[in-house]
Amino acid sequence: MLLELDEKYTKSFISKESIAAIEPEVMAAQEMLHSGTGAGNKFLGWLDLPENYDRAEFMAIKEAAAEITKTVQVLVVIGIGGSYLGARAVIEFIKSQANNELNKDTPSIYFTGNSISASSLADIIKLCDCKDFAINIISKSGTTTEPAIAFRVLLEMLINQFGKEEAAKRVFVTTDKSRGTLKELADKEGYRTFVVPENIGGRYSVLTAVGLLPIAVAGVDIDALMQGAADARLEYMNPDFAKNACYRYAALRNILYRSGKKVEMLVSYEPDFTMMCEWFKQLFGESEGKDGKGIFPSSAVFSTDLHSIGQYIQQGERIMFETSVFFEDAKEDIIIGFDPKNVDGLNFLAGQTLSNVNRKAFQGTTIAHYDGGVPTIILKMKKMDEYNLGWLIYFFEKSCAISGYLLGVNPFDQPGVETYKRNMFALLGKQGYEELRSELEARLQK
Repeated sequence: MLLELDEKYTKSFISKESIAAIEPEVMAAQEMLHSGTGAGNKFLGWLDLPENYDRAEFMAIKEAAAEITKTVQVLVVIGIGGSYLGARAVIEFIKSQANNELNKDTPSIYFTGNSISASSLADIIKLCDCKDFAINIISKSGTTTEPAIAFRVLLEMLINQFGKEEAAKRVFVTTDKSRGTLKELADKEGYRTFVVPENIGGRYSVLTAVGLLPIAVAGVDIDALMQGAADARLEYMNPDFAKNACYRYAALRNILYRSGKKVEMLVSYEPDFTMMCEWFKQLFGESEGKDGKGIFPSSAVFSTDLHSIGQYIQQGERIMFETSVFFEDAKEDIIIGFDPKNVDGLNFLAGQTLSNVNRKAFQGTTIAHYDGGVPTIILKMKKMDEYNLGWLIYFFEKSCAISGYLLGVNPFDQPGVETYKRNMFALLGKQGYEELRSELEARLQK
C-alpha cells in the first residue's frame, strides 16, 4: 500500500467499539457513492476519472502545454476556488514554491482572478508588461465575478500588445463543453478550448483540464500524476473496511468530530505542501460545511507554525485533531557540517541529514501533541513526486465524499457560496437586485 495510515496516536481517543459502530455507516456511504444513489449523484465524474478520462483531450493538453512552453515567457492562470487551487498546489508541491525563480525551462506561471484586490491584479499586470504572455482562463460559465474581471483586464492588455489576431493564439479557455458565455466567446474569437466536465465540481477537478493544462506547462509529468490516481482508485475500491485506509480515515475523523473535536488541522513538515493544505481546506470545507454541520478544516506547516500557534495547539482548548502528512524522502537533502568552535552548540547534529532532523521534529511533535490531548492521524508516503501526489489527491477526494455522507450532508453542492455573491451584486447596482440593494444599504447605515 503506497499510503500508510497510522492510527497509533488516536487510540486513547477512539475506542474499538466506536470503530465497530461506525463501520456499517461507512459501508452504507460507499454503497451510496458507488451506486450513485446518494445526494449530489450528478457530480460523481471524478470517481472513475483516473481510468475513464478523455485520452484525446489529454493529448491535446500536452500539445498545448508544449506550445505554450516554446512560445511564451509567462502563463497567467485565471480562476477561483477549484479552478486554480489544485493546479497551484500540484506545481508548488512537485516543483517548488519558488518555481518561477528557480525554473529556467518553462514559463513563469502566475495565478489571478481569485480575489478582487486591485493591488494584486496590478502586480500581475506589471509581471506581464513587456513580456510574451498567454492566458488560461478557467470558468464554467464565464460570468463568475473574480475571474471575469481579471480576464477582461488582461485580455485587453494582450490585444493592445499583440493585436487581436495574435492575441487569440495566446488565449486558452477551459470551460463548459457546449454552452455558457465563455464558450460562446471562445467559439467566436477562435480561442482554443478545453472542457470542464459537467459531472465534476470545481473542487474535484484538479485531474481534469482545469488543473492539467497549467500543471503540464510547469513541466510536471501528468501521466505519472494520473497513474497514481488510477492506482489509488483500484486500491480504495476494496470493500474490506479494516484494509481500506481511505474509508478508515473518513471514519476516524467523524468519530473524533462526534466526540467534540470540531477542528481538523492538516499538518505537513514541507513548505512546498502549503498550497496542498489550501486545496484540502476547500475540498473539505466546501463539501462538509453545511446544514449546521461539518469539521472545520485548518492547516499548519511545522516546524514553522510551532513557533506561532504551537502554544495553542499544545495547551489551548481541546477542540482539534491533527492529520499529519509525512513524506519519508526529501526531494533533496543536506548534510549538517561540523564547526570546530561549536558556537551554536549544534555539533551533536554534525554528519546528520537535515531530513532526519525534520523526521525527529515530526516524531517529537506528534508525541507532545498526543500527550497534550490532541489526537493525530498520520498519513505516511514515500516520495514527493507525481505518482505519490496523484495517489494522495484521489485518497482525499474519496475520503471527503465518504465523510460527507457520514455527516449526513451533500458533499457535492455549495449553496452557501452564493449568498455573498447576491449581496455584492446588489451593492454594486446589478440589474434585478434593486430591492435587496435597498435593504443592504439600510443595514450598512445603521
